[in-house]
Amino acid sequence: MSETPFPLYYKLYVELKEALQSGRYLKGDKLPTEKELCLEYGLSRLTVRRAMDELRREGFIERLKGKGTFVTGSKREEQLATLTGFTDDAQKKGREAKSVVLDNRLIRVPADAVDAFKIPADAMVVLLKRVRMLEGEPYAIEEAYLNVGADIRFLNITQRDMESESLYGILRKEFSINISYAQEEMELTRLKRDDARFLKQEINDCAILRKRFTYTKSDVCIEYVISLYRADRSKFRILRRI
Repeated sequence: MSETPFPLYYKLYVELKEALQSGRYLKGDKLPTEKELCLEYGLSRLTVRRAMDELRREGFIERLKGKGTFVTGSKREEQLATLTGFTDDAQKKGREAKSVVLDNRLIRVPADAVDAFKIPADAMVVLLKRVRMLEGEPYAIEEAYLNVGADIRFLNITQRDMESESLYGILRKEFSINISYAQEEMELTRLKRDDARFLKQEINDCAILRKRFTYTKSDVCIEYVISLYRADRSKFRILRRI
């Protein structure tokens, strides 16, 4: 490798990332071993490992014990300035999205949503909990609480096939609900046992915890969503204007 003012691991990281993005390596391809990369680039194993760690942290590759290192593809990027459903957003980008329903039933409203929903603390809401899949891999766990007090038709969701149907598609097209804006907050967290199992991660792996209150044009809160995103598969883009 030619001399560079940047650390050697960073230059290797850039070269490997360009190879992944150019299509030299495709999703599912096995990468050369650390030893092979050391010989190819004339670098130490520590330098190669650090470059690979950066690629793994960004979600481009994964290391499978006893099998090697494989290409996983890039992270899913979401534009936070727009409000779209998971399925609709994936379809617009030409990616395959699926869902696995973990729960779809009536439940007592969570304490965090009582004030926003403007309903009694013992009122019932619809809970739709799903594992969101992207290109056949688990991407996020999403718990959507629907405010039955705002629209009784939300009860219909418990009878629908929510593994194949889009929630926002139903709300907008069938119920003619004008979803206008949302208030969100995000923070880093650690995965607990069940969440790690659903997302095919290790316990205590990093994840992104995202909470959202969704409102209509009439300022009625119809939805409270708690989501856990795999940190190695997620990237968010924020557009700021002056």
